[in-house]
Amino acid sequence: MSSAQPQECARDVMSTGAECISAQETLDRAAQMMREHEVGALPVCGPDDQVTGIITDRDIVVKCVAAGHDPAETTAGELATGLVWVPPDASVEEALARMEEHQIKRLPVMDGGRLVGMISEADLAAHLSDDKLAEFVHRVYAPR
Repeated sequence: MSSAQPQECARDVMSTGAECISAQETLDRAAQMMREHEVGALPVCGPDDQVTGIITDRDIVVKCVAAGHDPAETTAGELATGLVWVPPDASVEEALARMEEHQIKRLPVMDGGRLVGMISEADLAAHLSDDKLAEFVHRVYAPR
């Protein structure tokens, strides 16, 4: 496995083609989109296509279904969590630091307020040394 080079930046490790879900869409539609795109998270966009948060498959299960809410009646905007992101030219180290600080496994990459990609654990696994990846996983999954 290769090690992230100091000159590598978010655009070098991100996956492109990430799609937003409208804040007004229901969680059942969010789950369908996650299945269609084989992802576990979707950025949530407002009416101006600006990303306002992110929703995960775990959010749908824990905060909606397990809480007794109807995913066909609950919107993505209701469950979207705060937005943590990096610009495309952010260093890989900066992206890792943001993910570790907020204990998140997926990080939107945004340029001028628009979504251009996402960084996931799988993206990091392809670019980090085993030691660096293990350190990241430990920090993200460590209880606070």
